[in-house]
Amino acid sequence: MRFQFLALALPAVGIASSMAIAVVSVPKATAQIPFLPQLQAPSSVSNDSNNRVVSGWIYLDGRRLFQIAASKANFPERSEDIQKKLQKIGQNYFQSPAKTAVKVEVRKVNELPVIYVNGQYLMTVTSEDAGLRQVDISTSANQVAESLEEDLQQAKQERQTQFLIAQGKIAVGIGLAIIVISWGVYGWEQRSKNDLLYPIASQPPISPLNSPISTAVAAAQPIATQLNQQQKQHLQEVKRRLFQLTQAGIWGGGSFFILGLFPYTRGFQVGIITAAQFPLRLGVVLLGTYVAIRLTYALIERFTSTLISSGAFLTPESSERLQLRVSTFSGVTKSIATGIWVGVGFLLALVSLGIDIVPLLAGASLVGVALSLASQNLIKDAINGFLIILEDQYALGDVITVGDVGGLVENLNLRMTQVRDSEGRLITIPNGEIKVVANLSSRWSRADLTIPIAYQADTEQALKLIETVAEKMNQEMQWQPQILEAPQVLGIDQFGDRGLIIRVWIKTQPLKQWDVARELRRRLKVALDEAGISISVPQQAIWVNDDHLLNFHDNGNGKAN
Repeated sequence: MRFQFLALALPAVGIASSMAIAVVSVPKATAQIPFLPQLQAPSSVSNDSNNRVVSGWIYLDGRRLFQIAASKANFPERSEDIQKKLQKIGQNYFQSPAKTAVKVEVRKVNELPVIYVNGQYLMTVTSEDAGLRQVDISTSANQVAESLEEDLQQAKQERQTQFLIAQGKIAVGIGLAIIVISWGVYGWEQRSKNDLLYPIASQPPISPLNSPISTAVAAAQPIATQLNQQQKQHLQEVKRRLFQLTQAGIWGGGSFFILGLFPYTRGFQVGIITAAQFPLRLGVVLLGTYVAIRLTYALIERFTSTLISSGAFLTPESSERLQLRVSTFSGVTKSIATGIWVGVGFLLALVSLGIDIVPLLAGASLVGVALSLASQNLIKDAINGFLIILEDQYALGDVITVGDVGGLVENLNLRMTQVRDSEGRLITIPNGEIKVVANLSSRWSRADLTIPIAYQADTEQALKLIETVAEKMNQEMQWQPQILEAPQVLGIDQFGDRGLIIRVWIKTQPLKQWDVARELRRRLKVALDEAGISISVPQQAIWVNDDHLLNFHDNGNGKAN
């Protein structure tokens, strides 16, 4: 059984495309890996592109035999005709007895050398063919004849039973080697995976014990541990992909090599290379981009965890806010890095497809200038978003108020901020529109309570009672971590229409002020009721100056005098 394959040359800048049909074969006990045609630069003989002289290779068993040349319009027809004749001559010769010799001769026809193989016409050598070798026509024809005779004899030898048995032994050895190497790589992957499962030992704080910086570093250790775990996950993902690529290379490369051992299957090499060039190049670019993104993620996590573990930028107050800043910085930096790598990967993909990106980059720069002029708001949003993140105005997880809207920050990037309000609505605010922002959860918060009591109540008793209830709540284990400082009873803040207004301040952890305030109000209601101190309600005094109504009120019996 014999196979016929069409090998297409890659078109490149300044290089004309070529076409050839390959009949398969290799030297004894070796595998021939065919290379795609590497064409010479075409030589122009006229201004008409169809009259340009282009060149290409003639193939035998996946190997390049000799080059031919012709005008661009006539080259495909001539190449295909020579290849078909060579295939027919080869089939007749391969079916002949083993000791039959091949006879390649050069004859003169119309002052041009013509090559015959076993009496069958193959081709006429032209001046364009000789120009490729930079020799005269006769010398070029003799070189082609010598090469053709040797290759045809070799191709017939490779179809003998002894050669096929020897190549079969080599194929079995290669298959066993593939299995052993693949198993070794799998074991290495498992050992590497187990090594990453061991936790990284936490570094002891360098600061003296019980110092503020030591306390801050200790508080930041869980965050550093989390970052180290994320870094290990990114590295594990990179290793997993690389191991998968290694396994694919082992099995794919070994199978590809085995195909080249036999003349009846070697044509598949040409077909695979021809069909898989572009997908393989794109796959390498995609995998490289993915690995680069993952490694960048790991570097970002490593850099952040190093800063946190060093304690260089930590204070007792900033340690509480570290988680919010880390998540915001990490998310924004990763998104920027992803955009950069995707852009680089896209350009590399275009280069791998043979597209000249220089005009594309020039056009993209002009488009970028036009877009920058038309998208000034986007640039303004990006600059303001960068300053928000750099100055730590707010971060993911903060509760902010911008103008008439506010809520929990769910998403933050260079272009916009998204907050979720108390009714569950997701509000999107362009960063360029944020002029004044109120952060309700930056580093610490405050529960601000106003407690109204009746004017008739004992003021000193009420103040003492409120202070006692707040202090008792501060000493409880459940609320002690949430309350940062002792509650402050500021005293009577104002005289209101509802009574005396007593103000209380309680400094809390970020976002805990509402929980603390709700619990304190509940306790104060119970305590004030037990002490008999009433919480005032809105009151109004009505003064009546009408004498008739006053006399009616004085009689008491409802009868006027």
